Amino acid sequence: MKVIAAYLLAVLGGNTNPSADDLKNILGSVGAEADDNMIKLLLSEVAGKDITELIASGREKLASVPSGGGGAAAGGGAAAAAAPAAAEPKKEEKVEEKEESDEDLGFGLFD
Repeated sequence: MKVIAAYLLAVLGGNTNPSADDLKNILGSVGAEADDNMIKLLLSEVAGKDITELIASGREKLASVPSGGGGAAAGGGAAAAAAPAAAEPKKEEKVEEKEESDEDLGFGLFD
């Protein structure tokens, strides 16, 4: 993931075609070790491709991944108990605002 993050940072910084040295410099600037094999693999996979198209195709793939059901059970009892409450839509309570008037209600503030 850190190699992908370094690649995305380079692209966001204006380098549309980052090299392995660019990625190593970014990773080194934050004290992370650069894995040469992972950098080579990433660069070979994204060579000649537009980053926005890659992100868009990744979003389409993620949309088909099921994302419901399993998260609450792994969290333990408190998370499982909170899950049904979170699933129910909250009812909006109507708070009636009283109009302020100049009428005295029969008592004073300092009486």
